[in-house]
Amino acid sequence: MRPSSRLRSAPRLRSVLLTTAVSAALVASACSSGGSDGGGGGPQTITYWASDQGSSISEDTRVLTPELAEFTRQTGIKVNLEVIGWNDLLNRILAAATSGEGPDVVNIGNTWSTSLQATGAFLPVSADVLNQLGDTGRFLPNALAATGAPGQDPVGVPLYSMAYALYYNKAMFAAAGITNPPTTWEEFVEDGKKLTHGDQWGVSLEGASTSENAHHAFTFSQQHGGSFFDAAGKPTFNTPQNVAAIKQYVDFVATDKIASPSVAEYSNGTEAVQDFATGKAAMLLWQTADAQLANYGMKTDQYGVVPIPFPASPPAGAKHVDSIVAGINVSVFAGTQHKDAALQFVKFLTSRQTQIDLNKAYSSLPSVTDAYNDPAFQTTAAQVYRRILTDSAAPMPAVAQESQFETAMGTVLKNLFAAAASGKPVTEQTVANELDQAQQQLNAGG
Repeated sequence: MRPSSRLRSAPRLRSVLLTTAVSAALVASACSSGGSDGGGGGPQTITYWASDQGSSISEDTRVLTPELAEFTRQTGIKVNLEVIGWNDLLNRILAAATSGEGPDVVNIGNTWSTSLQATGAFLPVSADVLNQLGDTGRFLPNALAATGAPGQDPVGVPLYSMAYALYYNKAMFAAAGITNPPTTWEEFVEDGKKLTHGDQWGVSLEGASTSENAHHAFTFSQQHGGSFFDAAGKPTFNTPQNVAAIKQYVDFVATDKIASPSVAEYSNGTEAVQDFATGKAAMLLWQTADAQLANYGMKTDQYGVVPIPFPASPPAGAKHVDSIVAGINVSVFAGTQHKDAALQFVKFLTSRQTQIDLNKAYSSLPSVTDAYNDPAFQTTAAQVYRRILTDSAAPMPAVAQESQFETAMGTVLKNLFAAAASGKPVTEQTVANELDQAQQQLNAGG
């Protein structure tokens, strides 16, 4: 889903996919509106819904406007831009798919790809379409893998690539006598306790954020040898591995007490980062956050970036996954009347220079290999993120219910963090009950 300069790779997600009837209506709408550019002789105009990647919507508009002007200069095609906040983006996309009246081009959180693919709302990116976009194996393989269900044509191409990592405050670590950042969760908790005193906490997180919760639930489950869906795509929420994974994360507040109870109310993609940047927390588990930290006045030499820890003694079946494949894809609505112009725009967005410009601005990673020779992506932090994305990140579950899964799992953790913040015990049975309830709701379609 940022989520993320601020990928926040997915916001609060709507819990029900479009029905088959809606998909059929969408296809009919797409057929009636045509798939090629209309005539008229005047300059073409396309509409672009961009995701909120920066510190504010106005900041995104500032970053994107000169790029769109350059596209118009090169092609003569005008672009009507609307930047949509993460809390609204998925619902806006689904409403557009339902009505058949949406933009020509839209950014989507890559974790939604399989769910949105099932609606039939987007132009399939066939081999021919990839050729039109100038693909010669340029896209990062892991990023390209997060564009739809395996074995099917993708419903977009990667635009911004991101991964989770551990940020740590160098001065706070030195003051606590900690010489190296933690590589295991056992060291992480031990360090977190040393760093927690007074108004300072060991780590900050966003316990009310649906997307952040779902992403961490997936990573912790992978490290415990768990899975939230079986090979047939059926949910398997309440397993011992998943219970242990969820409890480990909630215990940062409940048992370890290295995160403030107030994080149970954090949800907007800025509070945890601000806590870290302003010295209220010594560690942060986040997607590419450099641009956000800079906006809060934190300099790059004040913090370090390393992979997220792994258990010292991994349980049976554990996978060495320390991040989801995070990022943003760009897609074309199937019902566009300006297909050729829309594809020209996608080609422009994924061109080497535009990838450099935009990913520099957002401190995210390019999704194409030929952009990485720019000095901006030779920094220590950028190299750490690229290794994570290449070697130890995994896509979120490639099932049609993925968006409902994010809502369900995000809510499980939100409830558990709220309980921990209020002083209620969070036991294995508490976690199991929440997972059972979430699975029942998912199976009921809600």
